[in-house]
Amino acid sequence: MTTMANKRDYYEVLGVNKEASKDEIKKAYRKQALKYHPDRNPGDHEAEERFKEATEAYEVLSDDAKRQRYNQFGHAGVGGSMGGFNESHAFHDFQDIFGGFSDIFEEIFGGGRRSRSRSRVRRGDDLRYDMEITLVEAYTGVEKQIDVPRQDTCDVCDGSGCAKGYQPETCPQCQGSGQIHLTQGFFSISRTCNRCGGAGRIITKPCVQCHGSGRVMKRNKVRVRIPAGSMTGLKLKVTGEGEAGFHGGPSGDLYIVLHVAPHPIFNRENDDLICEVPISFPQAALGAELKVPSLSGSVPLKVPAGTQTGKVFTLSGKGMPNVRGYGHGDLQVRVMVETPTKLSARQRELLEEFAKVSGEETNPHTKSFFEKVKEVFSG
Repeated sequence: MTTMANKRDYYEVLGVNKEASKDEIKKAYRKQALKYHPDRNPGDHEAEERFKEATEAYEVLSDDAKRQRYNQFGHAGVGGSMGGFNESHAFHDFQDIFGGFSDIFEEIFGGGRRSRSRSRVRRGDDLRYDMEITLVEAYTGVEKQIDVPRQDTCDVCDGSGCAKGYQPETCPQCQGSGQIHLTQGFFSISRTCNRCGGAGRIITKPCVQCHGSGRVMKRNKVRVRIPAGSMTGLKLKVTGEGEAGFHGGPSGDLYIVLHVAPHPIFNRENDDLICEVPISFPQAALGAELKVPSLSGSVPLKVPAGTQTGKVFTLSGKGMPNVRGYGHGDLQVRVMVETPTKLSARQRELLEEFAKVSGEETNPHTKSFFEKVKEVFSG
């Protein structure tokens, strides 16, 4: 037992000098309280004694009258009124010290001061389902049925988690509050009950199917409407088709993320479609009437004489529908002039004759190109 004769100097206990201000004393006590609090040092008798010693020192040095008597007469000057230390006064001072440090308070007490009993009723988790569709399905819109694995309400116990004929019982450790209240000196601390996890009730006889969880894994069939104009990355929400809630809580939602598969003919840019159409040299030179593909069927395209490879023709309104209903995009047709690879003798003869009679007027782009080359390299 610590007697007045062997008590340490209060200034030494807090690690401050005799000229220390009230704020310096308060900060010093806070540091000691954080270090030696019994909750941080369970079972450590020395830490507990140091904590009490620091609290006693702070009660005296934080009070102007007591501090004056202590400075004049030492421990004898405050011994009569102390009786160890005044817990009621120290409690209010502690609240004052730690009131602005709620994050540290929670660090010491595990959030006990603010923790509340957790309701057993809880919403189920949301689910994500990645779905691949074709470009044609994205163009027209489609309804699909999918098979979604999810946690569903147990049909044996109806989600209670209890075996038939049983109900959850009040937790004997926290008496249904979900909290354990600890009193240590002048501290009153609340913590989540470790027996029931804060629910306030426990299951003594669990359901044989769900083992007390109230939920089991099932596969659920869901019908989903894919809107016309859908594109990769579009998320569709199906309310209430996520995992079942806990103990009667609402179900989560199902989010379907779309992925449009590549198409062998068309590329997509926003609501526009792009395709490349090969044409022959005679068609490009003489002009032609073509039938080009679109997702709504073939459409006519007039290729004028003298068309160069890579020329893009725009067919308005023949692209993808806008998913928000703002009309259709365009179809961009890029023609590519195809060079013949296998020529018959007659074809070669005609092409050679064509080459002989061709002049600059026949190939204006060639003339222009080589004139530019000559200008660049002639200096």
